[in-house]
Amino acid sequence: MNNFDYKTFYNAIGRTNGWDFSRVKCVTEGAPWEMYHEVAAHATPASLLLDIGTGGGEAALSIAGTVRLLIGIDRSSEMIETAKRNAARAGHAHARFLQMEAERLVFPDGLFDLVSSRHSEWHAEEIARVLTADGVFVTQQVGEGDKHQLKEAFGRGQSWGEQPGALQARCCAELEAAGFRDIRAFDYTVTEYYETVDDLIFLLTHTPIIPDFGRETDDLRILERYIETHRTNRGIRTTADRFGIIAKR
Repeated sequence: MNNFDYKTFYNAIGRTNGWDFSRVKCVTEGAPWEMYHEVAAHATPASLLLDIGTGGGEAALSIAGTVRLLIGIDRSSEMIETAKRNAARAGHAHARFLQMEAERLVFPDGLFDLVSSRHSEWHAEEIARVLTADGVFVTQQVGEGDKHQLKEAFGRGQSWGEQPGALQARCCAELEAAGFRDIRAFDYTVTEYYETVDDLIFLLTHTPIIPDFGRETDDLRILERYIETHRTNRGIRTTADRFGIIAKR
């Protein structure tokens, strides 16, 4: 994991695909919420929304019509170029996308009513600084147990071997230290069924779930064995471990 070059990986994915997984045929069961629906529920037509780690902007653009201004940032220049193209195709003239690091948000204090971040790094002090006095931060993150059976099969993976719940606890502690008073956190596991082998391979190729997937000699053999064990009449079964946080100033 320490040798995996995430920056190069994200730039390559940003250039070719962004975070657009619409082509993947997958059925999900058990999800108690959808993060961007939650963000939209807190929005008004006058709201200014900042989306941190926006990737290709696909998810944030889906709720762009609920706010006055959407600004998405990402550290990857390739992701931002994809997001700009997606915004132009969608006709959202009030959406802006900028290359920027999450630990140094180049915005005035108290500018945004809402800040969102899905499956990306963020910094609590910077979020607190750019939010209004009654602003809301919403995030969804990947838990340590995500795709645990798949990672177990490969013997490696994102957050492989880390203590379950550690990331959620750290996030909540950082938000509290940054001055957020109302912090609600919850975790959940959903079941996913990928329709075909190609759908699962697309996921593994375009995410860091199994770092360097396909480059190790035995990867395809391991995947074949996993599929044999987890294929059902609904598709190839995996599990997704997630947690959400809704924090208010």
